[in-house]
Amino acid sequence: MGSLLFESPFSLFTSSNSKPSFKPNSTAYFLPLSRSPTSAPPICLCAADEFIVSPPPPPPLPADSSLDYSVSLERSTDRRKVVRLAWEKLLRWSRSWRSKAKTDVLERTNKVVVLGGGSFGTAMAAHVADRKAQLEVIMLVRDAEVCKSINENHLNGKYFPAHKLPENVIATTDAKAALQGADFCFHAVPVQFSASFLEGIADFVDPSLPFISLSKGLELNTYRMMSQIIPRALKSPRQPYVVLSGPSFALELMNKLPTAMVVASKDKKMANAVQQLLAYRNLRINTSSDVTGVEIAGALKNVLAIAAGIVEGLNLGNNSMAALVSQGCSEIRWLATKMGAKSTTLTGLSGTGDIMLTCFVNLSRNRRVGVRLGSGEKLDDILNSMNQVAEGVSTAGAVIALAQKYKVKLPVLTAVARIVDNELTPTKAVFELMNLPQVGRRSLAFENAKFEVRSCKRSCYNMALGCNEPI
Repeated sequence: MGSLLFESPFSLFTSSNSKPSFKPNSTAYFLPLSRSPTSAPPICLCAADEFIVSPPPPPPLPADSSLDYSVSLERSTDRRKVVRLAWEKLLRWSRSWRSKAKTDVLERTNKVVVLGGGSFGTAMAAHVADRKAQLEVIMLVRDAEVCKSINENHLNGKYFPAHKLPENVIATTDAKAALQGADFCFHAVPVQFSASFLEGIADFVDPSLPFISLSKGLELNTYRMMSQIIPRALKSPRQPYVVLSGPSFALELMNKLPTAMVVASKDKKMANAVQQLLAYRNLRINTSSDVTGVEIAGALKNVLAIAAGIVEGLNLGNNSMAALVSQGCSEIRWLATKMGAKSTTLTGLSGTGDIMLTCFVNLSRNRRVGVRLGSGEKLDDILNSMNQVAEGVSTAGAVIALAQKYKVKLPVLTAVARIVDNELTPTKAVFELMNLPQVGRRSLAFENAKFEVRSCKRSCYNMALGCNEPI
């Protein structure tokens, strides 16, 4: 009986007898041992009086899928291991980077001034004040009531009546007192009023004071960006300049929701300094040297947001919205790159990121202007009912002037400018855009890129023909 426990499941027989034979020339047959279907259960070794219940067997797999299942299980395990290792590696890199991150800029900063008492200026003042309790944050405002509300109640009652400001945020209407001894200056005055405002305070501005621009748009008639307006108005060509841009609503900054933005400056050290000043657990700051790209994208996205709002106001549907915004992104890239911007900037936070936020979210005031225009309201009535400035309205005309200067065709942005000038109705604009010639997808991009074909014909032609524009 005991020997049967060690019996092989197969028996080897030769054709001549029943004993195993291993003759080289003999024929061998492997016959499986027959087992009774009512055979006893497998033997379990256990202690006396111990009862062991065997787990139920797994459900049988189809004969043709058992191998596939084991391979799939092995691949799934390997994939999870790879993902886990990649995530752990990322976290180790993050901890190492944070341990080396510099904080000396924040430590040696004692005073920051914010020019303007609007929504975004207020949100940025609150954010900087939260970074360091000993930091003095001064808001230079024109409205005496807003100044009083901030100093007495720690509230900007006009824009954020439900949000308490940090106690180290102080408001004043005295430009000299605000700017004296400041380490950084945030400019949050609307573009169209910036030149006159800055000319009035130029005598109190230190030529070495870094200006961080929060304003987005192009100056009407001159078509200048903030990087050109600020030095000219202050009569200080070498005034340190940084532009801050990216997908960011003031309300969400006040609520301390996760946000990512870009600081751009031609001075790399200055960009890094502002990054150290602003980067926090709820605000991620990237740096860039492409000032032109960040500024022009920030200005043009406001015009495109009006167009997106018009599509919403006319109830043209999601297909129209996607087509319009993608075409608008292409037009922004065509003009910006001819003005010297880098195409990679236009696909980043300050480009595509800001465009998506402004075009698709109802908190955007430029989008709201477009929605009301599409619904049939008059532009003057819309603007008179707003307590904030929609920069896209004044920027639209400047964009078309720049397009003519750089010889770029911008169908969507041009249509917005004509609607703003009351020369075209939203419905008529849609009809005209839909009836543009059905040219090849590369034709318009090629026309807009022709001027670049000079000394580097092959690469420029390849870039021009490599696009996938809808028009």
